Amino acid sequence: MSQFISPDLVISAYRGGVFPMADPSEPESIFWFSPDPRAVIPLTAYRVPKSVRRVVRKGKFVTTTDQKFEAVIKKCASREETWISDRLIELYLALHERGVAHSVETWCDEQLVGGLYGVAIGGAFFGESMYHDVPNASKVALADLIGRLLVSGFVLLDTQYLTAHLERFGAVEITREQYLRQ
Repeated sequence: MSQFISPDLVISAYRGGVFPMADPSEPESIFWFSPDPRAVIPLTAYRVPKSVRRVVRKGKFVTTTDQKFEAVIKKCASREETWISDRLIELYLALHERGVAHSVETWCDEQLVGGLYGVAIGGAFFGESMYHDVPNASKVALADLIGRLLVSGFVLLDTQYLTAHLERFGAVEITREQYLRQ
């Protein structure tokens, strides 16, 4: 792991609204981002999409937390083009060992088929990435995460950037100023 980028530095950056990413063209370099606007899922207004509620009711998937963190982050990184470098995986594994980084795993027939990971600091969860090997597995993981955050009194679910997929879950953009206040 880089002597310059420690888990403590990453935690401090998150507290200041900044997160690390690697550039696929420079996988050993880590860059810092603080987008404006910033995407969040307002937890108090969250509603599980009907299609996801149907999938959950069918009982096809089982979810767990922090059982396969390393497998989840490596699956999230195993794309043709990824911002999750080996150096970042090392950093997030160190954060997981400290109890700061967490995963939600989705299982089907005792096989890991989807999941997500992120960082929890105070009342904020910073979602980093999600993946699925079968349809709806990552959606179920996200719905499970949000339920857990609500029960645990979290106030912020940071999704960093707005995507059409996250919009279906109620993600909205807010200004950096609004974000930092939250």
